[in-house]
Amino acid sequence: MRLFLLTALTMSAFAANSILNRAALAEGAIGPGTFAALRLASGVAMLGLLLALRDRRLPRPGAPHPGAVAGLAAYMLGFSYAYLALDAGLGALILFGGVQITMFLGALAAHEPLPPQRWVGAGLAFGGLMLLFWPVGAGAPPVLGAALMALAAVGWGIYSLIGRGVADPLQATGANFLYALPLAVLLAVVLPDAAAATGPGILLAVISGAVTSALGYALWYSLLPRLGVSVAAVAQLSAPVLAMAAGVLLLGESVTLRALLAAMLVLGGVALGVLKRP
Repeated sequence: MRLFLLTALTMSAFAANSILNRAALAEGAIGPGTFAALRLASGVAMLGLLLALRDRRLPRPGAPHPGAVAGLAAYMLGFSYAYLALDAGLGALILFGGVQITMFLGALAAHEPLPPQRWVGAGLAFGGLMLLFWPVGAGAPPVLGAALMALAAVGWGIYSLIGRGVADPLQATGANFLYALPLAVLLAVVLPDAAAATGPGILLAVISGAVTSALGYALWYSLLPRLGVSVAAVAQLSAPVLAMAAGVLLLGESVTLRALLAAMLVLGGVALGVLKRP
């Protein structure tokens, strides 16, 4: 039960990141490059503070893990820039569907046992996402936006796969954020944002970085060894549904019958994929 509750808390943090990013960019309160850079910088500050309190000394970042740093940077930057071209629903479908595919491929490569029950659960959850987010009557998504979100999905999938072997999740997450920060700053300088950063936009980026990203990702790294790759992949499919619920409560969005049916499919698929048979 404790593992389930911690996983649910982590998925809530992931969903909150979507809400914060959407709210900031949709209102033009900040540009995607500045948002991503501030998100990483505030995450570095929070993780550094937690490490200093835990170890009672100034934190010393270890050697960077190139794969983890590249995966985190790809996710952060691709996620922010993709939402300039994609609507929120289709972007979430590409992101979490891509993460699932990436992590399931990783599970196959690692020869992790994948019982039929888990495949069925993943199929139900992914089908629920398609029902929830697929734009009825809309044309094909913008190629650039879809490619950026697919890049973010692969990056997060790789980042999660690498996290299975981390001995100190807090230290590893802090180092990943620190070494990914220069990449975000460089991109923000090379490709300046069209929208100027405002107070509300900066605040949303800092909350996303310090709370829902830094703390959420450190917790995610600590859970990955106990979840296993395929279970972690299926569990993440609940994040878009949680984001939808938060949008209803916080942003006043409406709920349709299609959305409720999709939520039931996703959560049922997650339960089927995660829970063990007696």
